[in-house]
Amino acid sequence: MFDALAGRYDLMNDLLSMGQVRLWRQRVRRILAPLPGERVLDLAAGTGTSSEVFAAAGADCVACDFSLGMLTSGKERLTGAAGSEGGEAPLGGRVAFAAGDAVRLPFRDDSFDAVTISFGLRNVHGTQAALEEMYRVTRPGGRLVVCEFSRITVPPVDMLYRRYLTAVLPAIARRVARNPVAYDYLAESITDWPAQRELADVIRAAGWSSVKWRNVTLGVVAIHVGRKLRVPA
Repeated sequence: MFDALAGRYDLMNDLLSMGQVRLWRQRVRRILAPLPGERVLDLAAGTGTSSEVFAAAGADCVACDFSLGMLTSGKERLTGAAGSEGGEAPLGGRVAFAAGDAVRLPFRDDSFDAVTISFGLRNVHGTQAALEEMYRVTRPGGRLVVCEFSRITVPPVDMLYRRYLTAVLPAIARRVARNPVAYDYLAESITDWPAQRELADVIRAAGWSSVKWRNVTLGVVAIHVGRKLRVPA
């Protein structure tokens, strides 16, 4: 399903979020605060657009996704823009592309300073298992940032938003998307996703500490953070 979306994925994200997705990505970058030389794993990275934000700050980022179509589209775009194999960012960070399943990541233990996933965790079959894998590949003291659709905290506004998801969004997709069925799934997956506090409990159960979240755009999106505790010397 996601392979079929690859060619127009970023365009559709901009259209259906009314441009908000760019602001959400920048908020994730500020919260993650990648540093030059750090290794960042960006899961469910799709075409790597989110990964470029981290690389622009100087971090070396691995864009990992289950969809080969998405990765191919992103690598072609980034290689064409940068004129190099990995896609070198202005501040020296790089984006590498890797295929992988979130519940069986192809990376060694303690490989990354930070792991992030935006709008992809709800598509994984086994949320806690994926969070446990993220914990495994993160170095002690490393951090987790999860950006995902959530629940609006104002009930009347949430009601309107749910109507948008179930009626307006699929109608727009039927007009402009090449695979509109995928956007029916998008609406259903957002509606069925747990609220902020419930997701925080799942993150803690996967081993992460200092779990918190902040709402963005009234709770349309929530960004959860966590830490992997350092092992005492």
